[in-house]
Amino acid sequence: MENPVSHEILIGRLFDALVSGDRDGVRAVVEETARRSIPAESVLADLYWPVYENIERLYRADQMTALSHHMATRLLRVLCDQAALRLTRQAPRGRSVFAACGPNDADELAAQIAVDLLEREGFRVTFSGGGIAGDEIMGHVQETQPDVLLLFASAPPDLPGIRHMIDTLREIGACKHLQIVVGGGVFNRADGLAEEIGADLWATSPAELVNAMVAFPERRARASQHTVGRKRRIREAA
Repeated sequence: MENPVSHEILIGRLFDALVSGDRDGVRAVVEETARRSIPAESVLADLYWPVYENIERLYRADQMTALSHHMATRLLRVLCDQAALRLTRQAPRGRSVFAACGPNDADELAAQIAVDLLEREGFRVTFSGGGIAGDEIMGHVQETQPDVLLLFASAPPDLPGIRHMIDTLREIGACKHLQIVVGGGVFNRADGLAEEIGADLWATSPAELVNAMVAFPERRARASQHTVGRKRRIREAA
């Protein structure tokens, strides 16, 4: 965004309006982005994503009530839907992505931002949302043979399931050219965790994730992983 000072003010205004359920205040911020002609992709990546991260950080630290969290995430989900409709899609890249996420609404919101930005960059995306069993995800991957499996997770309890899916998909070789990409708060909180569980690619934000997927379509993880280090990093993520 153009003005760093006004950008920070805009983030603060949107955060305050969301956590208080101030719908008029939220609309005022959206109208301000329209007056400034801020592109929809920048609104998603540079405004909505930082606000989302602030909300989740405070909620995880027990510095925000469940009521405020629910009001904020539901309103923000609506804003993301509206911004996605204004995205100008680039030419198709010829790469398909199947995306899934953890069971929480916050997981779906984070994944949705990434999915919207990926579609804008020309990826063909299918998104299941959260709460889907690992066996169903693996079955879909085997059946449809996507180029990329994208998994978003914000909580440590999601990690064993993700680890199991990665190991199983690699062992059975059902989708030999599959690139496995991970994102979400749990991977940001423990350095090296994504690599330890066998992911091919990872990033700390949706915008970085999209850039990485564009830049490194052939990147694959090393064949061997270290169980001790993996367990340690899973504990660090908690």
